[in-house]
Amino acid sequence: MKKISNAVELFKGEFQFKISANSISLFPKSQLPEFAFFGRSNVGKSTLLNSLTNQKKLARTSNTPGRTRGINFFQLENILSIIDLPGYGYAKISKSEIKHLSNLIHEYLISRKNLRKVFLLIDARHGPKINDIEIANFLQEFGINFQMILTKSDKISTKKLKQIIEFTNNEISCNLALTGEIIVTSSKENLGYDLIRKEIYKIINS
Repeated sequence: MKKISNAVELFKGEFQFKISANSISLFPKSQLPEFAFFGRSNVGKSTLLNSLTNQKKLARTSNTPGRTRGINFFQLENILSIIDLPGYGYAKISKSEIKHLSNLIHEYLISRKNLRKVFLLIDARHGPKINDIEIANFLQEFGINFQMILTKSDKISTKKLKQIIEFTNNEISCNLALTGEIIVTSSKENLGYDLIRKEIYKIINS
């Protein structure tokens, strides 16, 4: 791996789409550190990934939440991979497809040895819902390192945001040792992405 001096330099590189894996057999064989992004289907994950990587069309955005039908792998040279997990709270798809996607995500999360961290995205307008808390508990149960990210923070007031942060901490308090500090993001204000980049840079250099 070539020497990268800081997080800013790291994310000047270009991520390339590798594969959208809709079965376990299609997971790429790789030892590169992977960082997965996971959240409800309308949480703004695609927008966050595009802003994070400075690539406007890396992840597809849609007016219909839940369009991701497989696990998307994006690779930055021979350095790291970003993983776009299908959202939960899917669009109008069959129960069998929901079950298939859920099993696919479950297998990825518990079996991927080079998964270094999951960033759990939560809509700042609403705070954690029941399924967000269930996912956090699942990640803790299996000892998967994760950190919470609040998206769309520009859509609420500063006062409301503080309340949501406190509420989120309280609702997932048992997981705080694993989640670390909550990162607040906004694509409109370009807020929080530098903190995610620094966290990824720190981990790949640890």
